[in-house]
Amino acid sequence: MLAFTFRRIVMMVPILLGASILSFALVETSGDPVQEQIFLIEQSTGDPVSPDVVEELEAQLYYDRSMPERYWLWLTGIGETNGDIGLIQGKWGPSVEGPTTDIGGEVGERFWITVRLVLLAVVASVGIAILTGVISAVKQYSAVDYLLTLVGFVCLALPTFWFATLVKEAGVALNGAFGTDLFKTYRDSTRGFQGNGWEVLLDALPYMILPTFVLMLTSYASMARYQRAAMLEVLNSDYVRLARAKGVRNRTVMRRHALRTALIPIATFAPLAIVTAMGGSLVVERIFGWNGLGAYAYDSIKAADSFAVMAYLLIAGVLTLIGVLISDLLYGVLDPRIRYE
Repeated sequence: MLAFTFRRIVMMVPILLGASILSFALVETSGDPVQEQIFLIEQSTGDPVSPDVVEELEAQLYYDRSMPERYWLWLTGIGETNGDIGLIQGKWGPSVEGPTTDIGGEVGERFWITVRLVLLAVVASVGIAILTGVISAVKQYSAVDYLLTLVGFVCLALPTFWFATLVKEAGVALNGAFGTDLFKTYRDSTRGFQGNGWEVLLDALPYMILPTFVLMLTSYASMARYQRAAMLEVLNSDYVRLARAKGVRNRTVMRRHALRTALIPIATFAPLAIVTAMGGSLVVERIFGWNGLGAYAYDSIKAADSFAVMAYLLIAGVLTLIGVLISDLLYGVLDPRIRYE
């Protein structure tokens, strides 16, 4: 197991390298931050930007270099630089906001805000998917099965931006109707709150209810359908029928034989839930006024801040690969026939 884990971690390096090259090329071709800054300056001043200012902007953002050279500088920082670029040196690159804005500092400050939202939403969506998928399979073609299927399809069809706005307005309406402040609908924590780790988490919990609810419902439905299909396949398998024929109690059959095997598809799709939640956090954090990584990525995309967007994509890629590794390790736990050598 340890050798397998080590090999997989080593394999992550070329995968991340290839993903970073592709992501960098896509980000670079999707917008020009220099032209975006020129447009903003001309809008604010009403005068055309001088060639000297354009050259200064290009030098500051390394757009006076070719794309391959910009990627090399972003990755290594080796070459003629301004001392603010080089990922392996801990420098994420310059921001369009100016030299006073540190992308690495912004990412480090906002990362845990988004992680607590994404992880809670993924854990909740996986748990609900397992529960509803098993119930639907056991109660196949019953009223409960049809109801859960309908709810799942509705959740699949919900646009995240619309559903998040609807939930936020519902929270505001409920607070007004009951004269309470139970549902926090803006910000990720109390302004100016100071405390240790647990105190910060407890303060953030009321602010996490509605955003987590949105991400959870928009993520769980597809996993629930896979769980239902896997559970039905296992319930109709020969070894489950044999266990029942031997007189093993139905609860034992479900818990020790059927459910364990049927959880393998969920172990496969859980990493995809992380990707879905990370993508949904861009919209959800913006709507609920969170100061997390998703909101930062949203603002960076609007401003064509290419190095900031690359920071978000790199972190999302690392989290996805970690999720896939955990998924592979779970196979051996759920299926004794799988051995890692």
